[in-house]
Amino acid sequence: TFFPAMLTLPAGGSATFFCNISMESESGLEYSLNWYKDTNNNQAQKIAEISPNSYQTKMDKYLVTNHTPAFKMEILNLHQNDSGSYYCGLITFFEPDKVMESSRSHLVVTAAPEKTNTTDEPEMEEGNSLDHIKVVLLGILLLAGAVVLLIFGYLTVTYRRGDVQKPPSENAPVEDKPPVVSVSTVDYGVLEFQCNQCTQVPPETWPVDQTEYATIVFPEEKPITPK
Repeated sequence: TFFPAMLTLPAGGSATFFCNISMESESGLEYSLNWYKDTNNNQAQKIAEISPNSYQTKMDKYLVTNHTPAFKMEILNLHQNDSGSYYCGLITFFEPDKVMESSRSHLVVTAAPEKTNTTDEPEMEEGNSLDHIKVVLLGILLLAGAVVLLIFGYLTVTYRRGDVQKPPSENAPVEDKPPVVSVSTVDYGVLEFQCNQCTQVPPETWPVDQTEYATIVFPEEKPITPK
């Protein structure tokens, strides 16, 4: 059997078919597996060949790999002229003129897709990444501001609670105490002197005060008559 039965691929890619042979009826026989393409004149064109002792064979753009009892057949670098019908044929050395053909598979190669301008996409992605970074930075700044406000509010409430919980004696202003004035004291003692060394001082005589008195007489005032 030859499968898949239908493939539609764009130019520039690769097509993969599988040819599965029955080894029960052909066990112990030497054989060769060929790959054919039907031409426009309905004639078979041999494009690849592989023996059971070979692992892989490549002819031009056709690659055949042995995965007994299945064989993988690839057409590389597709062109539109690769479109057509493909099949595999088993030839035994016991009957070299007999070809056991598989079913046909049809390949359609379409035109290569037009290349889109990918230069705008990186610019759009770059713009989107810049916008994303701006949004992230703005979110971080807002979060930091909220944290600062919370800390400030917590400190304010804590400070006010501390003032309320203080006893009245601590909140009251401290009264200024009057300055302490040092008072000096004098102790009087008695000095003793020897009599023979003391000289008696006669008492002082004060002169008698003489007081003189004077009488002041003021003249009488005469009344003033208007003219």
